[in-house]
Amino acid sequence: MPITRRRAEAALAGLFLLVAGPVPAAVELDLPAGAGLAAEEQSARDSHLVPAGPWSAEDGVPGLRAEGTVTRRVWRFDGPGRTTLQLIAPLREQLRAQGFEVLFECRDRACGGFDFRFEIEVLPAPAMYVDLTRYRFLSALRVREDGAADHVTLLASRTGRAGYLQLVHVASGGAEPLETRAPAAQTAAPALPLAEALEARGHAVLEGLDFASGSSELSDRVYPVLEALAAYLVADASRVVVLVGHTDAVGALDGNVALSRARAEAVLRRLVERHGVPPAQLRAEGVGYLAPVATNLTAAGRELNRRVEAVLASTD
Repeated sequence: MPITRRRAEAALAGLFLLVAGPVPAAVELDLPAGAGLAAEEQSARDSHLVPAGPWSAEDGVPGLRAEGTVTRRVWRFDGPGRTTLQLIAPLREQLRAQGFEVLFECRDRACGGFDFRFEIEVLPAPAMYVDLTRYRFLSALRVREDGAADHVTLLASRTGRAGYLQLVHVASGGAEPLETRAPAAQTAAPALPLAEALEARGHAVLEGLDFASGSSELSDRVYPVLEALAAYLVADASRVVVLVGHTDAVGALDGNVALSRARAEAVLRRLVERHGVPPAQLRAEGVGYLAPVATNLTAAGRELNRRVEAVLASTD
């Protein structure tokens, strides 16, 4: 019997009665090794579609729109080899151990391929990436005796160089926001020289750049990191780098995107005017606070998020 929206909603309502029990108040998950936080946002009064079946032409994606405090996070796992199942399976088992019932689990074509991916909520690139032929999805629910509920959706995908994992948690009826823990040994990647980082990881933070608060003006001093980037580009005219500005989450998105792009453009001008880099080898973009490397809930995290990165756009 096909899963329709009405059947899915009825099944979910029944699960509220079946899975209710004296489970712990907070959800805690240990992430797979190598997790690097790429995006994080939380809203106190929000909603999120919790799918309970695959996409169909008649009903779209069946499921429940859960309401409450919604926490959205994305992690990136650099390096080849780890499958989407290897990203999701450890979290699935932890959810089950904490009293969750898996509502729906699927992979790419069985989910509904393109249509499923574009009907569910996915945080924007560059934080989250979904290969339409290589992704996996899971939704889960647990309900306490007092009526508080936790809804979780997981979405995993990968490229040839990295894996991506999105987790959305909806805390309803007094449930507490979900907590995640990354292995301490994996919290920071080893530092590499700029040229090596660009070619091994595809991007590198331009450390030590000095902008006045709220300003796009780059301080007038020598920056070794720009000298290194200029030398790398001038040595090979086929190399192309996109300079991407990032901000913390203070203020509106539109203003932060504009500020981050203006800072990237200031770096581009410095490389062209003082270091002789041909303009054709550089582009400037800004993404505001959409791709954090740390939490925006602390001053130290916000400082890390205010940065300009060089992204290697060459393919040869």
